[in-house]
Amino acid sequence: MSTETKSLPGVAEVLDIIKSNDVKVIDLKFCDLLGQWQHFSLTAKEFTGEIFEEGMGFDGSSIRGFQKIHESDMILFPDPSSAFLDPFTQVPTLSLTCDIADPITRESYARDPRNVAKRAENYLKSSGIADTAFFGPEPEFFILDHIRYDQSHHFGYYYIDSEEGFWNSGSNGTQNLGHKPRYKEGYFPTSPIDTLQDLRTDMVLTLEAVGINVEVHHHEVATAGQTEIDMRRDTLTKMADNFLVYKYVTKNVAKKHGKTVTFMAKPIYGDNGSGMHVHQSLWKGGKPLFSGNGYAGLSEMALYYIGGILKHAPALCAISNPTTNSYKRLVPGYEAPVNLAYSQRNRSAAVRIPMYSSNPKAKRIEFRCPDPMCNPYLAFAAMMMAGIDGIINKIHPGNPLDKDIYDMPPEELRDVPSTPGSLEEALNALADDHEFMLRGDVFSEDLIKTWIEYKMAKEVKPMQLRPHPYEFVLYYDV
Repeated sequence: MSTETKSLPGVAEVLDIIKSNDVKVIDLKFCDLLGQWQHFSLTAKEFTGEIFEEGMGFDGSSIRGFQKIHESDMILFPDPSSAFLDPFTQVPTLSLTCDIADPITRESYARDPRNVAKRAENYLKSSGIADTAFFGPEPEFFILDHIRYDQSHHFGYYYIDSEEGFWNSGSNGTQNLGHKPRYKEGYFPTSPIDTLQDLRTDMVLTLEAVGINVEVHHHEVATAGQTEIDMRRDTLTKMADNFLVYKYVTKNVAKKHGKTVTFMAKPIYGDNGSGMHVHQSLWKGGKPLFSGNGYAGLSEMALYYIGGILKHAPALCAISNPTTNSYKRLVPGYEAPVNLAYSQRNRSAAVRIPMYSSNPKAKRIEFRCPDPMCNPYLAFAAMMMAGIDGIINKIHPGNPLDKDIYDMPPEELRDVPSTPGSLEEALNALADDHEFMLRGDVFSEDLIKTWIEYKMAKEVKPMQLRPHPYEFVLYYDV
């Protein structure tokens, strides 16, 4: 797990890439508050090196969580180090990720998620604790064949399908060759049960072609095409950049194969949901800081980092598990760690210390609660700030829990704190506990207030107002 960084393109290199690859279109991408890429494009004739200094204007009032209509003008500054040739466009297109600024003051926009991640990295360096935070997320997702959903005043439904889905074991509509992975048994038999090897390989090779290093890919536990592709770790902001490229690539490769990808945490009832375990470690001067002589080979700093994560986990969940659907996954019994404890090897703990290697450079902690619907810039920054708070305040995580939490008797389990049971509960926890995120102006009160208000108004309350299909099963004939 080398810490060496490859040379990234600058402005001159980007202009050379455009010329040498006969690029016709430059696509400018940026991240909205909720974590989705937005973009607009201009032709190579209109694109000059001055744009990197002067920026490009856009309407911030049309972007979720950004500006109001009377203060809508914003400006984008492309980051030359983010350049890659888009593998999905018909004409040669160069993709550039952008930072957002105020057009008058030219100051970085406080609600720009990428700017939050950059401020987090700057704060880490200024703290003197470390100079680098490495992140290695493990996103899970489903590759499906069909999706239908709709909601109106008098009906609401969803219907998903996959040729791999075990519910299709009795299908008689077309030729049925069997070999469907049973519920919770998709981890990880070979073909013909695993039908997605070639498709996942296409995703991996495409990721590598755009500059993202991949460690491994495989079928995941659930039936119906649940998948995991793991990227090699990188620094905080760079990994958040990579995760948005990852989503873009996996979704578009699936589309090319006539399939569709969802990163929803719990799209299928009665089987495992999709999480995103996040490996993280701190380094200084090229040396790992989490390796030591303590429990599971951890340093005292690493234990304090874990203490910060566990203490602030309810508030973190509002950002790392940011949807109402997230809490359909965070329930006992499906390998989703709802109990806030730590352990070596134990996958039922919220924080796990992987024990695959004795190399100090591989020593890290793994926060297992998050899911891939999060905004990676905000989620990684919030996790690091919680860990730093643990280090500053020497928050010890207590004794490890080296047993199967799901088999513990109720009287023992009562003393183990748990994650919030709903998005509303998590948002309330964030409202009460976010001072640790404000250090170094990494997050702002305005961003946190906007996040809470948006989520409550656009997601929590609308869900509470609508009848659920299962309520008809339970109550129609009462």
